[in-house]
Order: sequence, then C-alpha cells, then structure tokens
Amino acid sequence: GKPEYDLLVIGGGSGGLACAKEAAQFGRKVAVLDYVEPSPQGTKWGLGGTCVNVGCIPKKLMHQAALLGSALKDAQHYGWNIAHPVHHNWSEMAQAVQNYVKSLNWGHRVQLQDKKVKYFNVKGSFSDPHTIRGLTKGGKETILTAEKIVIATGGRPKYPTHVAGALEHGITSDDLFWLKESPGKTNTMCILLSVLHLCEIIVYISLIDTSPDISLECAGFLTGIGLDTTVMMRSIPLRGFDQVSQMASLVTEYMESYGTKFLKKCIPTKVEKLESKGLQVTWKNTDSGTEEADSFDTVMWAVGRAPDTKALNLEAVGVKTNSETGKIIVDASEATSVPHIYAVGDITEGRPELTPTAIAAGKLLAQRLFGQSSELMDYDNVPTTVFTPLEYGCVGLSEEKAVQRYGSDNIEVYHAYYKPLEFTVAERDATQCYMKMVCLREREQRILGLHFIGPNAGEVIQGFALGIKCGATYPQLMKTVGIHPTCAEEITKLHITKRSGLDATVTGC
Repeated sequence: GKPEYDLLVIGGGSGGLACAKEAAQFGRKVAVLDYVEPSPQGTKWGLGGTCVNVGCIPKKLMHQAALLGSALKDAQHYGWNIAHPVHHNWSEMAQAVQNYVKSLNWGHRVQLQDKKVKYFNVKGSFSDPHTIRGLTKGGKETILTAEKIVIATGGRPKYPTHVAGALEHGITSDDLFWLKESPGKTNTMCILLSVLHLCEIIVYISLIDTSPDISLECAGFLTGIGLDTTVMMRSIPLRGFDQVSQMASLVTEYMESYGTKFLKKCIPTKVEKLESKGLQVTWKNTDSGTEEADSFDTVMWAVGRAPDTKALNLEAVGVKTNSETGKIIVDASEATSVPHIYAVGDITEGRPELTPTAIAAGKLLAQRLFGQSSELMDYDNVPTTVFTPLEYGCVGLSEEKAVQRYGSDNIEVYHAYYKPLEFTVAERDATQCYMKMVCLREREQRILGLHFIGPNAGEVIQGFALGIKCGATYPQLMKTVGIHPTCAEEITKLHITKRSGLDATVTGC
C-alpha cells in the first residue's frame, strides 16, 4: 500500500531536525526517529544531536567559564579588587550547562509538535528500502513506511580499543559534559586522550585523529577552570587546519603558556585502575622508544568520531558507504546510491562536520524534495572556529590546499602578528596572536583563505566570511575601513607579503 509518511528522518540532530521541520512546512506528513545509545560509561541525553548535547553548545559554555577565569586575573590590572585565591565549582557550572541543554531538548520536541512532525524515540533500521523497523528501549517494535527517507544519525566518539583498559576506564566528550562532579576531584592529576588526555585530565591526539579540535578545546577549558590538564599527541595538532606558518603550533604554544601540559610524539599503551581509585596510564615515546607512566584521576579519549551506521542495516537496502571511513556516499544533491534515500550531516562522506552546514543542507534537501527549488548546498568557504583559550578562526583554503590547487607561484600570502588592545593593560603575552590571508597572485588578488588567531576569532571570521563568499579581493579589503580599536581592524591593515611559498619564514609586523 501507500507509505504512511512522505518523509521519514532517522536521526534527531541538527541536520535531521532541520530537514524534517522544513518538509513539514510544505504540508507533508513527516516523522523523526531519534534514539541515543548510552555511551560505554552509561551517559545518555535527549533530542537535539551532538551539537546540542555533547558538542558545540556545552563546549562553548564551558569555554566561556574558562574565559571568565582569565578575565578575573586581568581584572586586578584594571582596578578591580578580586579576593584570591579564586575557586571554580564544577558542579555548579555543570548543573547550569546541563539545565540549559535540557531546555533545548524540550524546545526541539515542542517545535516538532507545533509543526506536526511525529517524533518516535526508537532505534531505527531498514527492513526494506521503504520500511524502517523501530525498537524502543524496552524492545517494543514499531514499523514505519515512507516514500522518502533521510539518514542523519551523525557520529559517536571512537575508543582506541587496541589500548588495554581504554574502554573500561576512559571517557569521551560524550561523557565529559554530563559529569556531575569535577573529573579531577580526587587529586590534582588526570588524563584526556584524543588521542586526548585529561590530567585532573590528560588528552591524546593520534595520527588518524579526525577531530583534533575537540581535544584541544576540552583541554583548554579544563585548564582554564583550574584543572591540571595534559594533552598527549601522537602527531601534529589540529590536523586538517593550516599548518604553514605554524598556525596550529601557535595555538598549542599559547595553551602551554596558559598552563596546559603536552606530551608530544607519545602513544598510550595501557590504562590500569589503582587501589587509590586513580588511573595509571602507560605510554611510549615514538622518538626515543622509552616507556613512561603516570597516574591521573580521569582519562578522556578524543581519537576521532565514527559514523553511527552499524544498526541501520544499510547493506540490506544497497546504501553504499566508504569502506575506510564508514560514511555514506552521497552526490551533490545529498542522494545515496538508493534513489529515494538521502543523507545529511556528519554521516556523509566528504562533508565538513559542522552544525551549520548540516542545518543548511537539511533545509535545502527538503526544499528540493517538496518545493520547487533546485538549489544545492555550497560547501565552499564555510567559516569555522576552534574554541581554544586563544581562538583560531578560519574561512576558505589553507595555504597548503591553495598551493595544491593553484601552484605555489600563483599564491600570495599576507600575514602579521598583532597585539590586542585588551592585552596591553593586563600585560598579557600576545606572541601567538597572528593572522594570515591567502590570495591568488593575479591582478584582482581574490582572497582564497583567511586565518585568524586571537580573542573572539569566531565573531571576527564570521563577518569576513561574507566578503570571501562573495569573491572579495585583497584591494577591496584594503579599502575597507576597520572599526577602531578592534582585533578585526588589524585584518584591514595586512601588508606584509610572503612570496617564497611554503618554505617562507614568518616575520611579523
């Protein structure tokens, strides 16, 4: 018979919810399936996906908590009498953040109800190309049929299962944001392994880490609220971001001066529970070959994320995935290898793992399916920011990718160090505050990429992203009047030119 729904969305995260609500605007019968499989440590949450529950939202709020701690240190230079020592209460912060997240969970449910989108808290899998079998937590079965199906189940953190004790004794970002007590409350050491470690947390970043930003972001705010935090890195920081001119290294250098410890070129080999209830982590230095160990309160892994596809039974209906990444292969219209099945968000191959792109792609997909639109999602020049203690924002191409695409002889780079006015009175070190613009070396000098390390990088980059999206050129930027005195103004004054390609040495102004 006729399918029960016009559109069935599997996954209640950013992309899935956006697609479902947009489709409902066209008067279509829409349903959303969402089910959160508890983490190995038992953590679970409500409707809204990674961003709302264990990603962007709690991360930015805890980053803000750390920035406030830094502001307290600066305040005395500006005449504020702050009693010392200043203490941070994890439980109060966590409760406030978690309450806000729960309000967002409820808000999403209300929005679905208002738009007449049916919500099922069930775990879905394909029975055939038009049929989904849903199971509740208690094992009750629901059968749903739909003309069109969108997969938007996102990803979940991976565990380094080759490391003895990793699964039994470690946590991930899925758990960190829902801890009711400080991860370092039992003593002054802990581990984040991301190959991220916490020291009251230690962080480990591996060679194959696909989300190195979350490891450094977590390590940054944990340090900022007073926890003794160590990052263990197998390779380079912020893989996938601009490495030329040491952009990523500047971020970690600032973090070191900020108090975060780093164990570089190290890989963990085992985690053991101590009688004191602490955790002993053993690791190997890949350069020297030596083995070392230390004890921590908490071990947090950030070794990348895996697409949440195992339970979907994709093979049975012919949806093709990348055998290496496990992600679903889609075309420019978000269509999978099965004509009426689509996918959006982090689960798709070759797409940026960002909430705004998932939302935009989901809306555009619904408009193409049920409206009169033919507009495709444009994934070029999408801005993003890493919320480390000194933020790193960028839009467009890295210098490496620009050289790969256009050749080193066709690239012009403008760059400079600068000192934020806010840092002067507080006597803060601005050694790592740096910006770089990558342009085509032709008459117009179209801007290919902009990279900025400094306070409020996200707000700065968001404004310039529009210009770059519209094809802004270097001469046009130089005619732009900056707002004085701001960090963003410094970009409008870039004039140092580097002409010798990737081997050039950065010299600031």
